[in-house]
Amino acid sequence: MPLLTVTKKGIYCAQADFYIDPWKSVDKALITHAHADHARKGSKAYISHNHSVPILKHRLGNINISGVKYGEVFSINGVKISFHPAGHIIGSAQIRVEYKGEIWVASGDYKTENDQITPPIEIIKCHGFITESTFGLPAFNWESQALVFQQINEWWKENKAEDTVSIIAAYSLGKAQRLIHNLDHEIGDIYVHNSINNINKIVRNLGYPLKETKHITAHTNAEHLKGNLVLAPFGALRTSLFNNIENKCLANASGWMAMRKTRKARPVDKGFVLSDHADWNGLLDVIKGTGASEVIVSHGYTEIFSKHLRELGLNAYSEETAYKSEQEIVTSDIS
Repeated sequence: MPLLTVTKKGIYCAQADFYIDPWKSVDKALITHAHADHARKGSKAYISHNHSVPILKHRLGNINISGVKYGEVFSINGVKISFHPAGHIIGSAQIRVEYKGEIWVASGDYKTENDQITPPIEIIKCHGFITESTFGLPAFNWESQALVFQQINEWWKENKAEDTVSIIAAYSLGKAQRLIHNLDHEIGDIYVHNSINNINKIVRNLGYPLKETKHITAHTNAEHLKGNLVLAPFGALRTSLFNNIENKCLANASGWMAMRKTRKARPVDKGFVLSDHADWNGLLDVIKGTGASEVIVSHGYTEIFSKHLRELGLNAYSEETAYKSEQEIVTSDIS
């Protein structure tokens, strides 16, 4: 039996009796990152990267949790465990598990481009690798972050010239901080929804150099918003706070904006292709870099991607998990 297997509760290590990102309540849960589909309430004890600890407490409440640094090795029943950068969001980690010379890595979610605020991904040599495939189709091929932010800045400048409020729908955790850190603050002020503001406070307290933002509330003067930019999770855009903004232009920053049908389905004026997940080539590069001969594809385009990996000579197969795609959780990330 492999060191890590997928069970009805989550990714399981029988030798040490712990789960990784379980979707049901367990005694011991190791968490790759704080997005809601990977970090759920109800487990007795949690372990995560240090920087995920305050975020998880904010999102899950009064939980029993301990944190470890990247590369710090600890053991449970003879199994060596360490957390390593995944490049996905602040606090995200791949979890390396080793026992009697067998090494497995559960990657959670990851991206390969350095976003300049999240620690970049570390490629870990292993025998078995558990990967996502959120964008596991050849059609997904990201443009450089620099080009995308140039496009967003130009759009914002055009709106500012018309006194239009630029609104971008973005995750409260991850995408919002990436946008704040990389956008041109010389253009104007950036206002954020309360859910993003709460995460920003945690991130700044952790020592990340996140640029300053303003908090949009029901009492914010509409005149102050003109020409400026607002970030909010998609689910919040249906509230009166945003419905009452008269002269506005709504955009979405997501990998799904690469698909025409998604752009048409989303009620937005502009789409920017910016994802915190690896594209097709990024997924393949990471898997090749690990040297893994066995690959479990946990969520996304699992059948298509695992089939391609088998064609490359790997022992690859998909397993059913409760993790969701970026498209599925984009409307609910308002915690």
